[in-house]
Amino acid sequence: MNTGKFTFRRDFRLALDGVSIEIGKGEILGLVGESGSGKTTLGMALLGLIQIDGGSIYFEGRDVKKLRGKEKLEFVTKTQMIFQDPYESLNPLRSVYDSVLSPLTVSQKDMKYGERVDAVCSALERAGLYPPESFLAKYPQQLSGGQRQRVGIARAIISNPSFVVADEPVSMLDMSLRAEILNLLADISRKDGLSMVFISHDMVVTKYISQRIAVLYMGQLVELAASSELVKNPLHPYTQILIKSVPLLESDSDTFDTVVEYDSDTINRGENACAFRANCPHVMDVCRSRRPPVQEISTDHFVACFLYSDSAKVSKS
Repeated sequence: MNTGKFTFRRDFRLALDGVSIEIGKGEILGLVGESGSGKTTLGMALLGLIQIDGGSIYFEGRDVKKLRGKEKLEFVTKTQMIFQDPYESLNPLRSVYDSVLSPLTVSQKDMKYGERVDAVCSALERAGLYPPESFLAKYPQQLSGGQRQRVGIARAIISNPSFVVADEPVSMLDMSLRAEILNLLADISRKDGLSMVFISHDMVVTKYISQRIAVLYMGQLVELAASSELVKNPLHPYTQILIKSVPLLESDSDTFDTVVEYDSDTINRGENACAFRANCPHVMDVCRSRRPPVQEISTDHFVACFLYSDSAKVSKS
């Protein structure tokens, strides 16, 4: 996908700018960055939940913006989202059965009641809720946080999607539950060939579940590489700061929202300059007058930084 530019119309704040990423079948791509970096905006754009001003998003070879009728319905069915807050993402007035079934009420209206029950039970079982029949009549307030998140996962996979955006799916869970949910998501992706964008502020969690990691800063892609490579050999100064903050991420707060402090009045998104220049210890004159292109420094390791311009080939993506 190539987002071109995306802005919030109310205040004309640029949220995403020139992000270009391909996601393979069965791949889990981690998306990290501080609060306001554009992670969730990108995830919502990929699902067509918000419209981008420029660029394009292709799903299985088709331009999402041009989908109509049955093709649009197929896209909606094959793409789903797992939300961050298991307490807010489920309607307290709807039973587990009704919540999990909801994606099928759009795509498979002719299903008989027995088939619907079987489909919901199968999804609950795949999400690790046993016995599934015991959860059908329950309501969110009768479930634990971990159970609620599993219900959210069941709802996302009941239509057998090929692509899912998981937006901070473990950030509000106890530490004891996080590994269980991460292993569940990885297992579903592996068994079903499910592609996933895993959004997180936690580099430790993201490395654990993702094959590749993309780092966003102020709406721009600054680095993309295999998870182990990026953590072992971070190239962009911003990524290096994130990696150095990993010990802090293992605390109860699990956040690096304040790792980089900057005066937002001095940084204008979308201008022709490096977005990180005001905070970079290696800033050069060129950083203030040009935006660094995304460059492939080594095999499948991309970075947007002038520190590597002499040895890199500019990516054509």
